[in-house]
Amino acid sequence: MAEQSYKNHLRFYPPHHFVFYPVLTGLLGFSLYYLFTSTDKILWIFITILIVLMGWLSFMMRQHYALTLQNRIIRLELRYRYFTVTGKRLDEVAEQFTDSQLFALRFCMDSDLPAMVEKAIAENLSAKQIKAQIKNWNADNCRV
Repeated sequence: MAEQSYKNHLRFYPPHHFVFYPVLTGLLGFSLYYLFTSTDKILWIFITILIVLMGWLSFMMRQHYALTLQNRIIRLELRYRYFTVTGKRLDEVAEQFTDSQLFALRFCMDSDLPAMVEKAIAENLSAKQIKAQIKNWNADNCRV
């Protein structure tokens, strides 16, 4: 894997993103075609609704379970790293951040973390701005 940076930190799961969703999209296209060309409209309406629900539910379940757990782990890791580096609890300043801002801070190296926390508070930086201003990128290669 190439060294992680702001430009390449997104990650894909090929069986899910490049197999399941394309197959689901093809099935949806197939069902929509038959919905408009078949004489049995009720059946194809039902099949189309099932395919749409299957895609929506798979996306929501995948996202919800994986990201909820990972977000919790990232918060704990960031608290630990901040305490290790500064000797102070992150809880003292954490309420000033949104979750996305906290998650962006995980990409800071330990040496840059206290300064970036202060800068983010002082300048009210968004998550995107925090990630863009990180000079020494701490890769997160385990994020799903």
